[in-house]
Amino acid sequence: MEDTDVEQVTLALLDVANDKDTGVQEQVRKSVLTLGKKQPERVLAMCQDYLLKHPKLIVSHRVVILRTIELIVDSKIEDISSNKIKSIISLASDEMTRSKDVIPDWQQAASNILVAVGNKHINDIMEEILSKFQPGVLPHFFVVQTLANLSDSNVFGMVPFLNAILGTMLPMLNMAKQDNMKWVFSSALRHFSDSILEYLANLDKAPDPTVRKDTFSSEICAAFDILFQNWLQSREPKLRLTVAEALGSMCHLMASDKLEEHIPKLIPSILSLYKKHNNEHYIISKSLCQVLDASVNMGSRVLEAQLDSLLFALHHQVSVSVDYSNPPTVKNHNEVLRCFSLLANTFPDRLIMFVLQRLENTNERSRLGSLAVLRHLINSSTSTMETKKLLILASIRQPMADHSNKVKKRVVQVISAMAHHGYLELEGGELLVRFIVQNCALPDTYQRGQRTTDPEEVTNEALRSMCDNTLHLLTTTVGQLADVLWPKLLYFLTPPQYSSATTPLCKSLTVLGNKKKLNQESSFHIDFTQEVNLPTPQTLFIRLLVNADFPFNSRDHGAPSLSLLQVLSTNIHPKIDTLWDNEIPPLLAVLEDSTVESLDKKNWDDKLLKFLSKTLATIEDDRWACQLASEATRYLSTYNNALEEKSFLYRCIGVILQHSFNKEQVKKQLHEILLSAHHSDATEREGVAMGVGLCANSHLEGTLAKLEEFGKSEAFKKSPSIFNLLKERNEVEVEKVKSTLILCYGQVALHAPPEKILNRIDQDILRNINKHFNTKVLGIKVETKDMTMKLSLIQSVGFIAKAISESVKKQGYVFTRKQELITTMLDFIKAEAADSLRTPVRHLVMTTCANLIALDPALSENETFDLLKVCVNSVFSLPPETHTPEKVKEEETLDPKQKQTLYKDTLAALQDLLRSVLSRDPTPDGLQSVFKHIESWISSSQDHERERAISVIANILSYYLDSLTVKNMVAFHNLGALLGRLSPRCSDPILTVRTAAIDCLYTLLYIQLRYEGFALDYKDEGVDSLLQLKESLENPDHAVLYKTCSDITKVMSKRLPQHQLTTLIFMLFEGLVDSQANCCRASSVILNTLLKNRGGGLQELVPEMLEVLHVRLQNITEDQVRVAVGQTVLILASQHLQTVINTLINQPLPYDSWTSEMWMALGSDAVVAKQIMEMVMEKLLILAPYVDRKDGMIRGGTTKIATNQPLAMTCGLKDLLLNGQSQEPALSLFPQLFSSLTVRIGASVGVAAPKDNAKQTGTVHVAGVASDALRILLARAQMDEVMKRLDEDKAWDAMREPNSHISGITLLARAVAKHAGPRLPAIVECLCPSLSNIYECQRITVTAFFSELLNHHVVTELMLIDVLMNNMMERISDHCSTVRMLAVRGLGNIAVGSPEKVNKYAKELLAAMSSGMEEKDDPGKLITLEAMSGLSKVLLHLDKKNVHLLVVYIFMKIKPFLESENDEIRCASIHLMGNLSKFGSGEPVFKDQIHNVLVSLLLHLVDPNPEVVKACKYAMRICAPVVGSEQITSMFQNHLHEDKNLHYGEFINDLTKYLIQDFSSMLNFYHISVIQFFKSNWPEVRAGAAMFIGFLLGNLQEEHLSHLNMGIITKGLVMLLQDPDPIVRVKAAEAMGHFQ
Repeated sequence: MEDTDVEQVTLALLDVANDKDTGVQEQVRKSVLTLGKKQPERVLAMCQDYLLKHPKLIVSHRVVILRTIELIVDSKIEDISSNKIKSIISLASDEMTRSKDVIPDWQQAASNILVAVGNKHINDIMEEILSKFQPGVLPHFFVVQTLANLSDSNVFGMVPFLNAILGTMLPMLNMAKQDNMKWVFSSALRHFSDSILEYLANLDKAPDPTVRKDTFSSEICAAFDILFQNWLQSREPKLRLTVAEALGSMCHLMASDKLEEHIPKLIPSILSLYKKHNNEHYIISKSLCQVLDASVNMGSRVLEAQLDSLLFALHHQVSVSVDYSNPPTVKNHNEVLRCFSLLANTFPDRLIMFVLQRLENTNERSRLGSLAVLRHLINSSTSTMETKKLLILASIRQPMADHSNKVKKRVVQVISAMAHHGYLELEGGELLVRFIVQNCALPDTYQRGQRTTDPEEVTNEALRSMCDNTLHLLTTTVGQLADVLWPKLLYFLTPPQYSSATTPLCKSLTVLGNKKKLNQESSFHIDFTQEVNLPTPQTLFIRLLVNADFPFNSRDHGAPSLSLLQVLSTNIHPKIDTLWDNEIPPLLAVLEDSTVESLDKKNWDDKLLKFLSKTLATIEDDRWACQLASEATRYLSTYNNALEEKSFLYRCIGVILQHSFNKEQVKKQLHEILLSAHHSDATEREGVAMGVGLCANSHLEGTLAKLEEFGKSEAFKKSPSIFNLLKERNEVEVEKVKSTLILCYGQVALHAPPEKILNRIDQDILRNINKHFNTKVLGIKVETKDMTMKLSLIQSVGFIAKAISESVKKQGYVFTRKQELITTMLDFIKAEAADSLRTPVRHLVMTTCANLIALDPALSENETFDLLKVCVNSVFSLPPETHTPEKVKEEETLDPKQKQTLYKDTLAALQDLLRSVLSRDPTPDGLQSVFKHIESWISSSQDHERERAISVIANILSYYLDSLTVKNMVAFHNLGALLGRLSPRCSDPILTVRTAAIDCLYTLLYIQLRYEGFALDYKDEGVDSLLQLKESLENPDHAVLYKTCSDITKVMSKRLPQHQLTTLIFMLFEGLVDSQANCCRASSVILNTLLKNRGGGLQELVPEMLEVLHVRLQNITEDQVRVAVGQTVLILASQHLQTVINTLINQPLPYDSWTSEMWMALGSDAVVAKQIMEMVMEKLLILAPYVDRKDGMIRGGTTKIATNQPLAMTCGLKDLLLNGQSQEPALSLFPQLFSSLTVRIGASVGVAAPKDNAKQTGTVHVAGVASDALRILLARAQMDEVMKRLDEDKAWDAMREPNSHISGITLLARAVAKHAGPRLPAIVECLCPSLSNIYECQRITVTAFFSELLNHHVVTELMLIDVLMNNMMERISDHCSTVRMLAVRGLGNIAVGSPEKVNKYAKELLAAMSSGMEEKDDPGKLITLEAMSGLSKVLLHLDKKNVHLLVVYIFMKIKPFLESENDEIRCASIHLMGNLSKFGSGEPVFKDQIHNVLVSLLLHLVDPNPEVVKACKYAMRICAPVVGSEQITSMFQNHLHEDKNLHYGEFINDLTKYLIQDFSSMLNFYHISVIQFFKSNWPEVRAGAAMFIGFLLGNLQEEHLSHLNMGIITKGLVMLLQDPDPIVRVKAAEAMGHFQ
């Protein structure tokens, strides 16, 4: 390759080096670098010349070239001659210093070249640089900068020059007047100093080991003076910082006396920079640290005088908050702490005093800084701090009192450091432990879901977690702290303010206790008389037991509390060690397997109360128990803010008092409990009542006496322990106290021994309850309105009723006050809000009433009616559980769990009540008296109301049957009405309603059997089958549900008396318009089944039924109900088919749902359906499908309008086929129906519906109706695979629209051929007549269908090939171009479907395809495209003899299409060329033709159209053997697969090697062909052409260069460098990189 070519290319690249596209810039740089690596000297010379010849080149362009030079030099420094190096140095030096002004990008790029060269040729560089660094002349900015950078990159090479450089530089410093020069000198001095220090630190590796620090001291000192005295005072911030940085580095090189001399002024000067600079403090701190390090190392005597100002400034810095996302602030913080460490080693006393004094400052930032220093010193200066421990302990108290969480966090870190260094064992260390515990108990900062907006905020959660971890670490890792923490931590378990710290405290104490117990340390045993600050064993026991009862509170403190109890057992009481070792582990196991949601709280309470009872029984110490009760009572007040826990503690006290034998003590404790309780809280009242009740189990007399005494006490007048001092009696509070007493009486009745309680009910309990509940005003009894008292009364009456029920089992009793109490209870329910359930009044009242009803005397009929009406309506009318009422006071709202429980309890209470009522009158009338209250709710539109009603009915019917005793034969007169109401519910949308309904039917029928006289143990097979049907109801499938309903009806039909049938049917008519659609459907199914089974006896009802059905059909909106009713109508109308059909055809289109369902119903009868199908096909054949209507004078043209009768017939046929029972007639007429509907689709495409009834017909899609009918037909014929394929291909939508109809029909034919071949002969026979139809649209449809059939071999197997081929040949001359195109397509398809027949029709096929390619009446080239595609397929199977003479002729015909802008034509022509190749093997003429188009094929491998790319791969793989090169053939066949990705660059690279090797004589032709594509329409192809040329050049040996016209190549690539598309420019630049 001539030098001029490389130079021209390099020059072109340099011209575009500043391209606007960064990708092009990068590739240009790479290419120049590539050329530079191959011929470094030549390319460097080009770059030099370019820069010299273009002195006015814009800076950015020069910079790119200079950077390229740097890269070449850096990578090929060894290969560049000395002369060239010198010229490069000269160029770079000149570029760097040409402009006196500083132009950073340009001059920096030049400087970088000098630095790169300097790594190898330092002497040459220094010679050049020093020539521009002359004494007495201020050098260029970048000369100094280059020296500085050289000292960094080549330390060993530069340091020997530095003494001389410094000598020259010193006088220049005074000459520097501009800040930028001062900056660069300062920066250079810093680099020089750092290089010298690095050199001295590595003398063993240095070239001159004799170099010493003092070699440079005098020059450094002189420079130091100038920088310090003059430049440090500059107003330019950047300069000041650089000077300060330089001074720090220079200090280590100065003579000690000189440094000592400067320190008094140097340190204040550096410190003053902090105030002048808001940022960049790291540089100042680093410089200060270097000064201090140098000063301390030389033992400065004047440093102490600077200490105060140093400490003040450093403390200010250390107090600045550290931003860990900003590394300089972190570095600054660490440098400041390093300064403190340096000073601490020299001035420990003054430093510690300073830090501790600063701790007293209440400023948050100041304290944070002081604590950071203190922690750092404790950890890093252990020996220095040893004597300061007590002082530090005393001083840390002040920040401990700070309210800031940030300060607290820092204090915790300091305490952690102190703990590891022996501080906490000293006096005052316990305060630090208290601080940790206090912060373990912090409440949450934010509610759940809230987030902090301050990134630096320390939340309570974060601080608490940190303290938890710290306490754990102190417990487990600092061994010497064990005696500090045990048993002192026990103190923190009982005060309420530490309750949130219970979990970490218990865990730590458990670890410590187990360790001491295991090691048998005497300190494990706690002497509570000596440890006066600790809580007593009884208090500890109570506290931890209450914790255990609420195991998931306070961060899951239950399990840790139980574990600690087990460890403390012998310390609590010596007798309980064994008991607790047995009892506590199972309790822990329960907690381990539980969550907040899964724990059975009532059961857990019982377990812990039993645990307490067993413990007291084991201890057997009345004195200990009395003390436990006394301390538990005193401890109650600590739970004033945790009432659930307080309530449990009351129960604990009740259990403790059970075990106490001291009656006076019991009365005293009861009095204290009643007096001190907060009666205004419901939870506490219940707790007090349960505690008193538990106590009464052992002390009934004393408890009743104390309650009566308390009821008469001052508590009901003025009591300072309950009410505010010196204020009038608070009525509300008095009523709350009364509520407590009322509850207490109820609990006493419940827990008292059964044998003792009956005699106390009226006189001691009810009398006192009544006295407290009712008050008198002027002698008149006034009932309270207080809800609390109401609930208390209801609960107490319920407890009393339960107690009586238990007791009367052993002795008789008539409860005379029963009706009075029931009336009172009902009044309570009536007073409740009807639209919400917020209180337990309903369920408590009903539970109480159920208990009361069971007692004698019985209620009257009216009393029972009122009771049921009030209770049923009160419960059923409630909104669903999930309902949230509007405008409810916040305190009245319930959480979801509370609401769920309340609803569940209320419904259960109602069922208990109804059973209690029914038990008093177990007869049909008694049942009806209950059912009538529920009946209207069964068909409610509200799901929750139906669910409640049916579940209640099922419950009471089951109870009725179980308790039924039939003494006389009586009629179950309400059976029909009950069945009519309940049977439709068997298909209710709600599963629970369905299953409950069938239970009801089962129960009703068995009740009927009992009334008919059958024995109790009689089993009816039919009725029992209902239970088996129950499983079917669980399936929500409607078909299953209705089948089940039908089966249920059959059972009912057999068991139902005739006289009840009319009532049942009337009820079912009402069910057709039930609020639930499913139940409407069920009513219709039950009705149909009944009519089939027992309709013969209802002849007189038929006219009325038809009339009702007709009315219902107009109103029923549920489709399935209408279908079911339509079947009923079909039964009645089966004798009048013709009339029905005529009526239906005349209905307006589109059919309404009633008409459509009638058509569909007609399909249920196979004979009728077949008659209708034949009638429709006959009409479609003889009637015109559409008429042409002119669009008017203005618009012109015509519109096709569908004729009415064929359209209506098609619609009817579609609806009829929807009936699954039409399958048999549809199969028998399948070929005719398929053909008729397919042709009907063709005749309907693009046809508008008639506009006689504009409003109705607007929605009819004429072709859509026909395609829908065909689709349903295929489904009826069970052609599932055909349907599946058509659905996947979206063929139905395609065939109904004009622009996609042919594609849709093609997909239809393909699916039928593949999956329903045996049906084709009959279909083809039926379709053939339509090919000569006068309607063009029908000919297109059938031709498209036949054309696709030829694509499948099945037509040959079925001997249809000749028929189809003859039809296609006839259609070649059709006057419709679309038909002709489809015929050509069909002829081509034979090659795919029946390749063995191709040669039979060779002559006809070639003639048809040739004429197709020459078609003139083909504006869209569609026939041409089909002809090429078809010929391409046919050629694969033609014998050579049939094609041999036409190969070159065809090849020449298709060659112009290779570059067609039409993607499909381009693709088809390439494909055809590939298929032609097998006929040209061995023919030199054909081989030449392949080589003629090879370049085109190769370049179209990157064609923008992926299908063209695939065609190219296919064609080249097929043509490979013809090319004439084994290696190229192998490449094509291995790499060019349509489904695989091709790495085009690698492929072309390898290919060019083989082209050069095997076809070197054709290189001239190839490269000329490629260059022609430089002007291709597609940028991808232009880029590919550039790449092709590039690889060709890269792989070309010297001897083959003569075959190429480098001038044309170079000119072409240079042109492509100006291409508008960046990808082309990139590839052109890349190609240029291959020049050699």
